[in-house]
Amino acid sequence: MSRAIVFAYHNVGVRCLKALLGRGVDVALVVTHQDNPEEHIWFESVAQVALEHGIPFISPDDPNAPEVVERVRAARADFLFSFYYRHMLKAPLLEAVARGAYNMHGSLLPQYRGRVPINWAIIHGETETGATLHQMNVKPDNGPIVDQMAVPILPDDSADEVFAKVTVAAEMVLWRSLPGLMAGSAPHTQQDLSLGGYFGGRKPEDGRIDAHAPAERLHNFVRALTRPFPGAFADTGAGRLLLWKTLRAGRAAPAARAELRSADGKLWLHCADGGRLAVLEAELDGQPLNSDNFAARVASGALAL
Repeated sequence: MSRAIVFAYHNVGVRCLKALLGRGVDVALVVTHQDNPEEHIWFESVAQVALEHGIPFISPDDPNAPEVVERVRAARADFLFSFYYRHMLKAPLLEAVARGAYNMHGSLLPQYRGRVPINWAIIHGETETGATLHQMNVKPDNGPIVDQMAVPILPDDSADEVFAKVTVAAEMVLWRSLPGLMAGSAPHTQQDLSLGGYFGGRKPEDGRIDAHAPAERLHNFVRALTRPFPGAFADTGAGRLLLWKTLRAGRAAPAARAELRSADGKLWLHCADGGRLAVLEAELDGQPLNSDNFAARVASGALAL
């Protein structure tokens, strides 16, 4: 039986931890995160899975602290796995197991290395992404690939819908890769890093809308940042506008900058390139905004972003 140490968080962490257990891997220790009280926790708990299965778990502020490294080393594990764990793991940890450290990343590496790859892929209008299992080294997301699986990004998919697909792909990739890893026969294919790029993390302030962007880009931006994420926003003369859901809806006259209007019982975003988006869900100054209350809240008849 193979023994593993698991660093994990989020839904991918939950499903991949369960896949290890389903394959009969002896999980000696789970390292996870304390939930941040300021963060909207919309995902499942790795700690709860560990508790249910009687697996020891810890949530250190610094996973690379000497005492954590020593505990991992003392477990004499074959493998270390990282499944959506949020901190970089340094060389002493990666070298504390006998047969290698492996990470599950939410993109088709070498594309979208780094943070929040699903959100970045949607922002850039990609039509597919996926999950990749790769060997870890001290540089993020650039070790040899063991296996990967693609999933489609449909034109109106939101980030949480794509994340659900990637979670299933991650489980399937790990499940089918584990026999080869344990037998020592799994492929390890070096990445060509020139075929992809590295992307950093995103903060709520990064959701500010570019009022001069074309309609397609604005639609992608909204669906990449919609709930459970902080949302795409613009500070207007009537307060902060949040756009939660849009659909592409043909063309209209180009505008100097994006403008929100009401017509035919709907809200419409007229974009700088002449594209038009139907706005299906929005908030203004913390309250729902729709075609029924638009005139009362936007006296000018149009709200410039």
